[in-house]
Amino acid sequence: MPAATMFSKFKSSSTSAPPPNPYDTNPITQYFEIGKQIACAGPELVWKIHEGYRKTDMKECSIFVFEKRTAEKLHKPKRKDLVTEILRASVKQLERFRHPKILQIMHTVEESSETLSFATEPVIACLANVLAYQECAGTAPGPPSTGASQQMQNPSPANRPPHAKEYSFLDIELKYGILQITEALSFLHYSGQVIHRNVCPSSILITKKGTWKLAGFEFTERVNETDATDPVPCQSWSTRTSKMVQPNLDYMAPENQINSNCSILSDMFSLGMVICAIFNHGRPLIQSGNSPPAYIKQMETLDEAVHNILPRIPIPLQEATTRLLKKSPGARPTAQLLTLIKYFSDPAVQALQFLDVINMKDPTQKTHFYRSTLREVLPFVPRKLWWQHIWPNLQQEMRADEVLAAVLQPALTLVQESSNSEYEAIILPTFKTVFVAPKSIQATVALLENLHIILEKTPRDDIRTEVLPLLFNALESTTIQVQSAALVAVTNVYDYLDDITIKKMVLPKLKSVFEKNQSDLKIMGNVLQCVERTLDKLDKSQIIDEVLPLLLEVRLTDPDIIVRVVNIYRIMLCDKKYGLTVNTMATKVMPTLLPQTVNPSLNLEQFMILLEVLQEMLDQIDRQQRNKLKLDNLSLPSPDRHRPLRHQFSSDNMNVQQFNIPNLRIDQRKTSSAEDMARKNSTGSGALGSWWFGGSPSSPDSNFLRVVNAFPNRRLSDNTLMTPKIRIAPSCASSPGGTPGGGLPIRRHSSIGPQERRSSHTNLSPPTLSRSMIGGSMPNTSSSVPFLLSSSMQSIRSRRTSTVLTSGPLGSGSGLLQQLGSGMEKVCESLQQSTSTKSSKKKSSKLETKLANIKPLDLLTYSPTSRRNSTAAGFQRSFQKSQKKALKNLRKSFKL
Repeated sequence: MPAATMFSKFKSSSTSAPPPNPYDTNPITQYFEIGKQIACAGPELVWKIHEGYRKTDMKECSIFVFEKRTAEKLHKPKRKDLVTEILRASVKQLERFRHPKILQIMHTVEESSETLSFATEPVIACLANVLAYQECAGTAPGPPSTGASQQMQNPSPANRPPHAKEYSFLDIELKYGILQITEALSFLHYSGQVIHRNVCPSSILITKKGTWKLAGFEFTERVNETDATDPVPCQSWSTRTSKMVQPNLDYMAPENQINSNCSILSDMFSLGMVICAIFNHGRPLIQSGNSPPAYIKQMETLDEAVHNILPRIPIPLQEATTRLLKKSPGARPTAQLLTLIKYFSDPAVQALQFLDVINMKDPTQKTHFYRSTLREVLPFVPRKLWWQHIWPNLQQEMRADEVLAAVLQPALTLVQESSNSEYEAIILPTFKTVFVAPKSIQATVALLENLHIILEKTPRDDIRTEVLPLLFNALESTTIQVQSAALVAVTNVYDYLDDITIKKMVLPKLKSVFEKNQSDLKIMGNVLQCVERTLDKLDKSQIIDEVLPLLLEVRLTDPDIIVRVVNIYRIMLCDKKYGLTVNTMATKVMPTLLPQTVNPSLNLEQFMILLEVLQEMLDQIDRQQRNKLKLDNLSLPSPDRHRPLRHQFSSDNMNVQQFNIPNLRIDQRKTSSAEDMARKNSTGSGALGSWWFGGSPSSPDSNFLRVVNAFPNRRLSDNTLMTPKIRIAPSCASSPGGTPGGGLPIRRHSSIGPQERRSSHTNLSPPTLSRSMIGGSMPNTSSSVPFLLSSSMQSIRSRRTSTVLTSGPLGSGSGLLQQLGSGMEKVCESLQQSTSTKSSKKKSSKLETKLANIKPLDLLTYSPTSRRNSTAAGFQRSFQKSQKKALKNLRKSFKL
């Protein structure tokens, strides 16, 4: 093989191997894992910033690396060593100053033959990287005077500097960033007694939280011990020295370059130049190109340049910027004065500023800040800073149990305002550790009270595995505050609980909490609220067997407890699926609620709520019982069902004074027909006479008129009293006009309708007067006296039971028939006297006159006490009419 070919193969094989990494030789790799480069900083941007993390605890950090070979282009070994020495000293100086506004060192500088490196808190870029991107973006000139950040056009990668970093600032970020650098300078000037001398964008680092940190302590000088504002000598910028070991000329104060002295006011000039570069799209007012003559020339026109840039600077910052860029150091404000201007008086900025120094505060100050201050300013802080600045601080504080309850307040606000993706990616991982970790009572209560906010964003799978165990464990807690908060949480997260969870997990635990805390009114109210909320997801059997007994055991003493119980009953009344029956309401529920109607602690509204529910219960009982009783009545076809209405319009309800008919006894009517009545009436004349006058001792009750009433189960047409029949016994059986059968004729009143008249073939013969009745010996006469007195009564068609007594208003024995009998006895006595003494015409004419003068009232001397009643008056008129007819027939019989 030719030598050239062999050499070429060796060359190709040697070049294909990867070059050795210079970082591997640095001792810092033993402690940190170094990632990709993300930015650069320092003089001439010689520090390369890499991502990294600490191997021991995996904590994120940034690794600064200086490759010594970058100084080889100086071609002078001494200069190369000088650069290394200055950078090494700057890290030592930075490590010496511990302040929230100064870049924090996590690991001191480590050196190898090829590199210098150290580790800091995580940063994303330096201000020079961001301004370089803005400068090449080509944004339109003339930003608004409010200092709002502008939308930039993305420059092409070919025109973008390699160190440029895409990042856009918000107004509050700029305000807060400038304030942070001002406070860092104030600390250096008055506490550190140091002049920075290189305040420029490459010395300002932007952390991952969005805060600005001051670094670049390569060219510091001690301040004047007498007065910090007095100048101290320093070296001016020279072209004979490498620019890597000199401050940035474009941001240097004029006295630094012209007079070779500096003071703390020189740093304030540099700060003013940084402010102008920020609002001038990253371009500084002086662009000397590292040429001192150009610097001096442009310094002469600085005032004009400041005047032109002022419209782009926020109005509250314009005056301060103008004074900062004064050529005379005495006209410039100090860092302490600058922090007091109105531009920085922003509550949101002050809250962010407090977060930066939160680790230096005691737990009481932290608690007050998280509970009140931060929660109030969160709406005024952009969402970008929520996740970039606020949440990292909260995340760190949530690991400490002493302030966890206070930290959860703003954290839960972020949960509520975050999107689902933001919550799942940023917040939920931290909350998962909080759910399972031991917590204070206050922290547990805070989580439970806001559990519905967490469940709203948490995925379903995580709810069952991460969140609900927290709730169930809280229900079993022995602390009253935790139990009460858990009950409130059940009410709030009701929509996220399925039926099985409520039936098998929530309800048994609710009963357990109820049984253990019956004397605690707050817990009782929360238990009842949970029962009311979860009632829809319970089975009917569970409500009857578990919920109703629980409600009946509640002590109804407090008005709020009473109202909650009443509200549950109101819900159960609305639907039958809850199983509240009429029997339960009548026997168990209402007896417990009715005494509360007179509870003096109830106000009007609470009383009305209770009364409405009780009325609804009564209405349901009324409807069901009415329907039940109606069905029962339909199954029993008895006429008693219609008695109330019929009785209302019957004669029983008439207000009539009682009166009696003599020898009248009214019994319940036995079922009989008209033929039975005729058979009873067709007896001998002697028997009829004794029936009328009551002269038969063998049958003492035969002289009573029997009127029969209907049985209740008989038809209405059968319940009719037979018309009273008045019978007169004949004087002898052979009298003219006597009936062949020896019976008395019967005549009914004319008021009886034709359908009610019953014909009788029995004739009436004149009556035979009995000695027992008259009281003397009266001879039998052969002359028959056909005589009939008939009286009618109104037909009583109702089935009521009459209670007519035998004693009338006129006293005992003054009945109507008794008086009628007395009148007839007098008439018959006069007739007998006239028939026995016919010899004298004078006596006959007197008898005729006497009979002619007989009036109906002579036969009926009874008169009712009150005539106001129409029924009594009508009966009397009818009876008098019958008497007139009877008297007329009597006169005919005697041919008078």
